[in-house]
Amino acid sequence: MYEASELPQDVLEKLPNPAGYRILITTLNVSDKTDGGVFLPDDLKSREQTASMIGLVIKQGPEAYGDADKFPAGPYCKVGDFIMFRSYSGTRFKLNGKEFRIINDDTVEAVIDDPRGYERV
Repeated sequence: MYEASELPQDVLEKLPNPAGYRILITTLNVSDKTDGGVFLPDDLKSREQTASMIGLVIKQGPEAYGDADKFPAGPYCKVGDFIMFRSYSGTRFKLNGKEFRIINDDTVEAVIDDPRGYERV
């Protein structure tokens, strides 16, 4: 149901730099139709995007994962990783129609290799 997409350079340059221990992620695109071929209405796609639980790490703040006491095994993720996080978490915003979120470093729940096939229940 979700698709990854490349971000154009002009969008990347306009994105904010996360402050402190925060991480900037982009949510994955919701496809126009289900695996069975049924087209999704725009309002349903919008709700699915808002409730997204998988994202791609774009940038990390200068203090992300810097607390050795809190993260003794090191960072949970790095730029370029697909991560799982709680639905509706973080500060949400759109740039050129694409949704982004700024989340705290400790809200990353998992790192996943391939986001395809995951669905929110």
